[in-house]
Amino acid sequence: MSNTWRVLFVAFALGVSATAAPAFAVDAQKTVVLVHGAFVDGSSWSRVIPLLQSAGLRVIAVQNPLTSLADDVAATKRAMEGVTGPVILVGHSWGGVVITEAGTDDRVKALVYVAAFALPKGQSVNSVSAGSPPSPWTATLQPDSAGFLRVSEEGLAKYFAADASKEDLAVIAATQQPSASRLFEDRLTQAAYETKPSWAVVPKGDLAITAPVERAMAAAIHARVTELDGSHVIMWTKP
Repeated sequence: MSNTWRVLFVAFALGVSATAAPAFAVDAQKTVVLVHGAFVDGSSWSRVIPLLQSAGLRVIAVQNPLTSLADDVAATKRAMEGVTGPVILVGHSWGGVVITEAGTDDRVKALVYVAAFALPKGQSVNSVSAGSPPSPWTATLQPDSAGFLRVSEEGLAKYFAADASKEDLAVIAATQQPSASRLFEDRLTQAAYETKPSWAVVPKGDLAITAPVERAMAAAIHARVTELDGSHVIMWTKP
């Protein structure tokens, strides 16, 4: 059983049994909804998806527009339309903010934060870091004329995917999805972790959010933590 998949398996086993009636867990198919972060798209989960499907789980990879928190939450909720059974929401990086807001849906039984932001309600990515020196990776951002941001290939290689092969890094760069700069200003209005069990995967080599920050956020929401050697895109390099 691989590393990221092991966390999802345990989250489903414990999260569903703790919050749903036994008959519900048996009668309805379990669904994993994967929510990508900024600067990537749903294909960033391509190595996790087959592992989940081989275990008999339904898998939905959301395609976030990365235009605002509200738009990304709406996309995640649309992805869950028609799902009748229990759901585990998994968010990577910025996707952690999205699942925190969208996870109040009654079908969601657990949350998994993969190298992800788990912010306090009422806060944004920028507000929680206000007063601290800018993260080095932000110097590699390249804005376009519409206010969308990309990370340079050098920034991806150094801060996001330091353990990726040259070939994988080329794919990550080619599939990069520009993200609206306003994402990091949008504030949470709800916090699903207040009522749902949570897990966190912390890559010890993460240079984007950084492991100490992820540990602190996980502790604040009482998440069960798994630490792994790997970079920010650990779902790609250590599926």
